[in-house]
Amino acid sequence: MAAALPPVSGTLVWYYTICPRECWLMCHQLNPDEDDPNIEYGRFLQDQAYKREKKEVGLGANRIDFIDAVGGELVVVEVKKSSRALESARMQLAHYLLSLEENGVRATGELRFPDERRREAVILDDQLRKEVEQTRAAVRRLMVQPQPPPVKRIHWCRRCAYAQFCWA
Repeated sequence: MAAALPPVSGTLVWYYTICPRECWLMCHQLNPDEDDPNIEYGRFLQDQAYKREKKEVGLGANRIDFIDAVGGELVVVEVKKSSRALESARMQLAHYLLSLEENGVRATGELRFPDERRREAVILDDQLRKEVEQTRAAVRRLMVQPQPPPVKRIHWCRRCAYAQFCWA
């Protein structure tokens, strides 16, 4: 009997959208360099930005940065250090919105980039819902692969905490 696949988390959606190889490594618990400056800054930002907000709301395998109530509406907030990976951040947040919807909770989303003093609304419409479902299916297919996808240099490689797994 095959073991059940772990649930797809928002982090895996994020990684998959940036680099499937990176996602495979994370799925197989091959963790990135924890001393990588980008990871350290991400932890710092998580601790320092929006200090008054309750941090990391758990929803199954997901860790939502925080949830806000604006005008009686539930808003799921994802905080990122920069908008450079906007599409990945958008997909991660949409995954959270869909996960909440699957549990009977309707919400909207907001990406926040404190260093840029920028916010972007994310609404889970039919098109975005379809994209998230396709990405989740792709992540599940990737989880069962015995080997990671081949190394492929992309523009994210320069700042990647997994660089040693690919280029050493």
